[in-house]
Amino acid sequence: MSASNPASQPAPQAQPAMPGGETIDQALTRAQQAAQAKRLNEASGICADVLVVSPEHPAALALQGIVAAMAGDPEKGVVLLRRAIQLRPGNATWYAHLSSLCRSTYRMEEALATGQESIRLDPNNPEHLVNLSLIFVDVDDRERATACLLRALGLKHDHADGHLAMAQTLLAQGDFDPGWMEYEWRNLTEAGKATMPAMTSATWNGMRIPTGRLLLVGDQGYGDTIQFARYIPMAAARCQELILGCSAEMGPLLENIPGVAKYCHRWTDVPGHAAHCRLSSLPYLFRTQMDTIPSQVPYLKANPSRIAHWRERLAATLPPGVKRIGLAWTGRPTHPNDRRRSMPLSGLAPLADAGPAVFVSLQKPMPARDLEAVPLFRGMTDLSNELTDFGETAAVIENLDLVVTVDTSMGHLAGALGKPVWILIPKAADWRWLLDRDDSPWYPSARLFRQQKPGAWEEPMGRLRTALGAFLTQTLETTAAN
Repeated sequence: MSASNPASQPAPQAQPAMPGGETIDQALTRAQQAAQAKRLNEASGICADVLVVSPEHPAALALQGIVAAMAGDPEKGVVLLRRAIQLRPGNATWYAHLSSLCRSTYRMEEALATGQESIRLDPNNPEHLVNLSLIFVDVDDRERATACLLRALGLKHDHADGHLAMAQTLLAQGDFDPGWMEYEWRNLTEAGKATMPAMTSATWNGMRIPTGRLLLVGDQGYGDTIQFARYIPMAAARCQELILGCSAEMGPLLENIPGVAKYCHRWTDVPGHAAHCRLSSLPYLFRTQMDTIPSQVPYLKANPSRIAHWRERLAATLPPGVKRIGLAWTGRPTHPNDRRRSMPLSGLAPLADAGPAVFVSLQKPMPARDLEAVPLFRGMTDLSNELTDFGETAAVIENLDLVVTVDTSMGHLAGALGKPVWILIPKAADWRWLLDRDDSPWYPSARLFRQQKPGAWEEPMGRLRTALGAFLTQTLETTAAN
């Protein structure tokens, strides 16, 4: 959510004076500038000053609500924006912001109603149309979502966020050809432009470079990097030498992929190269279709010596002959979808007594709020200080029987290692999990447990607990029979 101008309608003519002779409009302009520069405390403070002078000033309430949401308090944002609209109806931007906050807090009927009102008031605003399309996706009306996006892109052909939303809609439906094409627009979004510095090498188009070096860059999150790492050997076959640019946490896991000559986690260490490519562009360059996804697993492998280390480590601390279940329940807080995909550890409590099992935390870092819930899970301790990189975590996973996780990099990692993994999927799901299926063509060892309603984890958790109980019971019966 961006802090668009809340004072887009004229304020009442008679305005109380602010301290220092500044007008309320001037103060709100300063607050707006601070919010756009992410100086949220400053913006909130200015709005508070305005509200001391004029307690029911609609534009100040609206901006205060937008800033509260940007600071991580969407509930407060909803309350303030509702009040601003009540005092001064008719501002399309306020309705659009409110609809976005209602969507993020699972008030889907209000999200849809306020989103549609923003379009009624301002029918040719591409930003509002893209916002409404996301709500239509959440309520499974993809036909109207697509109509909104086509209209938005007709109004603004280079609307990068609109193209990306279209990509996600198409890819989720398995319409890969246009989906990958639209997905390339992610690089022109504000978030995408910040993932790479200015490059002086050519952008790779998939051509063969028999006497040159190719740089592949892990340009998105950990999960994306793991998902698209399967294409690295295919790219390496088209160049003389392949260099991989990725985070230091990913390097020990990815450096042993066939075809990787070297990995670098600092831009200053990258050697000269003829061309570069983002890892996330490889499905597009290789014209991936549903039936041509490189899905042979494992395509990642942990270091054998670290696997042996963790075999001994876990054997020394966990009881023998009991299934080991790895757990991951929360992702990176800065991820745009983290509020929807993550949960507290206590949310997994129904699994603790599903049957004879011990649990291993794959969480890094361990959230302080979850420490009190750790004793609920037999055998589980905080391993975060020992999980120094993804190679180390992979070695732990190799010693587990099953991984249960929300939609984070742990699901991708277990899937890439070919280990059984059960993934709790929020609604609306990320495009890579497609629609209405409990398996994944990307990870044959994965089983998906989907929300039926946004924010409602009870139903999929109930199904997962039942499945885990059956898994553990079957294990006991098999052991007894042998």
